[in-house]
Formats: sequence, structure tokens, C-alpha cells
Amino acid sequence: MADGCALGSAVRRREMTGAAAFAQLEAKLGYTFSDGSLLATALTHASAVAGTGRPSYQRLEFLGDHVLGLVMAHMLYERFPDADEGEMSRRLAALVRRETCAAVAREIDLGAFLRLGSGEVQSGGRAKEAILGDVCEAVIGAIYLDGGLDPAATFIRDHWAGRIDRDSRLLKDAKTSLQEWAHARGLAAPVYREVSRSGPDHAPQFEIEVSLPGIDSIRAVGGSKRAAEQNAAEALLVREGVWQEVRR
Repeated sequence: MADGCALGSAVRRREMTGAAAFAQLEAKLGYTFSDGSLLATALTHASAVAGTGRPSYQRLEFLGDHVLGLVMAHMLYERFPDADEGEMSRRLAALVRRETCAAVAREIDLGAFLRLGSGEVQSGGRAKEAILGDVCEAVIGAIYLDGGLDPAATFIRDHWAGRIDRDSRLLKDAKTSLQEWAHARGLAAPVYREVSRSGPDHAPQFEIEVSLPGIDSIRAVGGSKRAAEQNAAEALLVREGVWQEVRR
């Protein structure tokens, strides 16, 4: 049976201080809600409201994902004035991916405040990376709806600013990273082959294939040979699980 209380079974054990539980979480968030129902919804997993018609955090998660992407894109634009779109896209992908959001959720102990159905509680839902990542984005969406972009951006800056420079891999382009990855495995350097060129002279499209010994080749397109080569290298890195796929 789904847990029916406002903050889930873990928080219900502290029900005598229910308002204090909210206040405790708001202190962790650095934001006080005018409409507490938004925070309650952001903490509600679908398993807790199955069959009731009441909302879960899914819509807020959708909103929060895009707010996070906007704020992070702005932060990266300011922090790296010389970075091209490809580098900023790779940085953005790492910073807004589920694993990063889940890490933020753990830092503020969101799992303890989740409202889950009994099955999710028993299966360790409070520690599941997928749920923690989703609820973190939902909380961002709730803050945005309650107070606007400024407090949502403040929350994001507080918890993401220190992460921007942590992944040195993002400083390298895809071709460099692929070559280093191949070298580390004793493979020959990647080979890039132009498969086709199409489109008018002022807006050409190049299709490039990249191959490595013993690994299936992969193709990608771009508006220049260099861009297509970078896209092909990135596609191979993503397929082999070296890079996370860029979320656009």
C-alpha cells in the first residue's frame, strides 16, 4: 500500500515535529517556501500516489531539468568565455546528468524526506540514484514555481559551482579524448575517413567515419570536416561508455 502521509514513512516517524521537518529541509535547501504543497509534491514518488489521482514529482522534475539546464548553461557561458559550443555542451552534459543531481540530493539528504510507496521503501528507494536525481530536479522546479528564477539559480549555484572544474576530461575535445582512450588500451590511433559530402557550397554537410582496430566503426555528420570528425569521435566515446551522452 502506498504511504499516505505528507512526507513519507521516514518523516512520519518525526510527525510530532512535522512543520519542523519541513523547516529542516528548507534550511538544507536555503529556501523557505510560500506554498509548502509544492515542496511536498516535489518529494512525492509515483509509487506513493498510485491510483489516487494525486500528483507525483514528475511534472516538477521536467520543469526543474530545464531550469537547471538554463542556469548551468549561463554559468558555463560566463565561466568559459573562450569555450566553443562543443566543449560547453560536454560540460553541461556532465553537470546536469542524473549522477550529478543524485550526488547533490545526497548532500542535502533528500532521501530522508521522500514520500515513497511501501514497495519502493523496501527496495531501498531512498538511496536509488535514479530517484534521487529525479527528486533533486523536482525540488529545483518547485523552488522556481514558488519563488521564480532567482532563488532557483541561487540553489543551483550553491550546489553546482564547485563542480564546474572537477572533471578535467571535459577540457579535452572528443578527438583528443578518443586518441588517449585508444592509446591507453594499446590500440592504434583512430582513423577518420570522409564518407560523403552533400549540400550547397555555403552550407555543406560532411559525413565522417571513425574506426579503431577491433571496434566497430561509427559515422557522424557536421558542417565541416573537423566538426564531423569531432562528432564521430564523440559518438564512439558515448557508445563505448567513456562519455555520457549530451542532453540537448
